[in-house]
Amino acid sequence: MARNRPAETKPLTEADAIRLAQKGDAAAFEHLYGLHSRRVYALCLRMVANPADAEDLAQEAFLQLFRKIATFRGESAFSTWLHRMTVNVVLMRLRKKTLPAVSLEETMDPDDENSGPKRDVGAPDLRLSGAVDRVNIERCIEQLPPGYKTVFVLHDVQGYEHNEIAGIMECSVGNSKSQLHKARTRLREYLQEELRSQARQARQDQQDQPAAKAVTKSNE
Repeated sequence: MARNRPAETKPLTEADAIRLAQKGDAAAFEHLYGLHSRRVYALCLRMVANPADAEDLAQEAFLQLFRKIATFRGESAFSTWLHRMTVNVVLMRLRKKTLPAVSLEETMDPDDENSGPKRDVGAPDLRLSGAVDRVNIERCIEQLPPGYKTVFVLHDVQGYEHNEIAGIMECSVGNSKSQLHKARTRLREYLQEELRSQARQARQDQQDQPAAKAVTKSNE
């Protein structure tokens, strides 16, 4: 006589978890947290470059999610909706610190399309690859205004496409490309200045070495 086997538990899908979490199911919300927490934290960390702040911001983003998940209507991917919420949380924190902000609806400068050959502003910029070490790049990224930095991080670091960024930031694809172009231009300027500063310091150190040796000999 065959035994009655217990029914196999069907894995909880993201869609099921969203539906249950909207009804107040704590376990479903925990499931969503497990699915998305690492990428939300990584996004926060790239935007603020401070692990403690990133942890706080990621927790705040999920608190916002807990409060607002009932408003999710599925008009975009859940991850896009969550990351838009996360970006807004981070930008609110940055504004409180009175850092310079750049509007995501800023249009292209008149000279952008009329000066020199037309460029695809969404194309990879190979001149930023391998030119300087990681520490210098990270330092220069931190100097970008929040609007530029957000799009740069989403596209060049997190790997989002411009249509996805447009959904997250609630801007047009054209504005996303424009912001990325300007972010790369500003970053290149920062990197070049960083290299010039290091070169000046190296020359100064070389000039100081003979004087230091002369002082050492006179004291012997």
